[in-house]
Amino acid sequence: MTDSATPGAAPRTVLLRHGRIHSPADPFATAMATENGRVAWIGSESAADTLAASADEVVDLHGALVTPAFTDAHVHTTATGLALTGLDLAGATTLREALDRVRVHAESSPAADVLLGHGWDATAWPEGRPPTREELDQAALGRPLYLARVDVHSALATTALLDRVPGITRLAGYQPDAPLTGEAHHAVRRAADAALGPSQRAAAQRAALRRAASLGIGSLHECAGPDISSEDDLTDLLALAAAEPGPRVTAYWAGLVTGPSDAARVRKTGAAGAAGDLFADGSLGSRTAHLSAPYADAPHTAGTAHLTAGEIAAHVAACTEAGLQAGFHAIGDAALAAVAEGLVQAAERVGADRVRALRHRVEHAEMASEETIAVFASLGVTASVQPAFDAAWGGEDGMYARRLGAARARTLNPFAAFLRAGVPLAFGSDAPVTPLAPWEGVRAAAFHRTPAHRVSVRAAFTAHTRGGWRAAGRDDGGVLRPGAPADYAVWDTGDLVVQAPDDRIARWSTDPRSGTPGLPDLSPGAPLPRCLRTVVAGRTVYDRLNE
Repeated sequence: MTDSATPGAAPRTVLLRHGRIHSPADPFATAMATENGRVAWIGSESAADTLAASADEVVDLHGALVTPAFTDAHVHTTATGLALTGLDLAGATTLREALDRVRVHAESSPAADVLLGHGWDATAWPEGRPPTREELDQAALGRPLYLARVDVHSALATTALLDRVPGITRLAGYQPDAPLTGEAHHAVRRAADAALGPSQRAAAQRAALRRAASLGIGSLHECAGPDISSEDDLTDLLALAAAEPGPRVTAYWAGLVTGPSDAARVRKTGAAGAAGDLFADGSLGSRTAHLSAPYADAPHTAGTAHLTAGEIAAHVAACTEAGLQAGFHAIGDAALAAVAEGLVQAAERVGADRVRALRHRVEHAEMASEETIAVFASLGVTASVQPAFDAAWGGEDGMYARRLGAARARTLNPFAAFLRAGVPLAFGSDAPVTPLAPWEGVRAAAFHRTPAHRVSVRAAFTAHTRGGWRAAGRDDGGVLRPGAPADYAVWDTGDLVVQAPDDRIARWSTDPRSGTPGLPDLSPGAPLPRCLRTVVAGRTVYDRLNE
């Protein structure tokens, strides 16, 4: 994990006391000391008395809970910031409301700007369709506008923006009056991104990093790539994160690696690996995820394969030879089967032990079969998954069921099966696809819409804290124990419990004699914890503790 945040020196020793410390080192601890950016000690109030006199700072927690800071293992930072500060259609419930929001945004934005928006989803709109080009042109007042669907795998664009892309009508995925997909979408997105000025980009990145810090997120995994953003966007983000207090940023660049020169280019960007959104397929919402059988609501298509098993094997082998973490975006069962086959071929080529040592990763992994999960387990692959996807689109009447039919939809996001097989999980949001919201993500995994896929709150919390550090190749973070990085969050919350998918276990394990550190009650409808302070490497990056 790249330590790209927290410039400057933290106070030498900080003592936190009169709180509740979530730590495997001492499940009953009420105090913690940090020194030079690392956890130095965890224990009781009686022992804290002896440390108070020598501490540079003593913080009275007044009963607050201290946990490891969250890691969001899949984020698009600039796009998240633009959604936070600009046109976000995630809450639009009708076509007319979406067009009204576009018009208001166009009227209030500087005339020189290309308009950027995100988050529309026509699946549940009563009109049952996205805007036509003519409707969008009128709402945008004739201005260039890029409007990404909620999954960011298709988009709408006005005529004024399409006119900036030479040869757009000849690119795969172009349709005159339907959402853009494939190469046409990527070309239009590049044109829109190119119009972003440095100040607008920096403002968006700051907004996203500040929101993350305010939610107790201490680390982000930026999933960049040539079909998502630009190298300049990535290097600017890493420079900003290194210069200003905020979450750590670990970067991934989704460039296909076939040899040493490609690996060197990935490293030159500052990325930790050639992973993240290296597309093996698309998304279910846009009907571009690659399936083994056609979509239930579009029998003419089974989605799109972007990589063959041979190409996947070559990428994994080349990355492994270069000592570089590899990874893929894969959602549909056919895409995941291709990734699994490619991993097996790569292991045969360079050795299974070498493949396992790099902790390669797969993003999303929504339709993973038992066979795919077994390959991931055998080759040490991390599943970087997004529990909020199930909360947003799962269930008998959700988007998954519309696209796939109820039976196939119930197989999605099998978190419990991953854990049973020994596949490491790292939780993220894919923001702006779903919001930065870590406690909501833990809740979504523990109360999955398909009960068989639920995991305990403790397992989900671990996947959203320590899991992200492990996915980035570091085993020392995401947990509060002596020697670990002092990355933590302070929370205003109620009683602590130990919840599991089985209610009988949940009730039993509230007994403090179990010796298991408790966590907030995340039952549906229960109030979620409120972040009071976020600390990264001993430096406070968000603070409302004394308000």
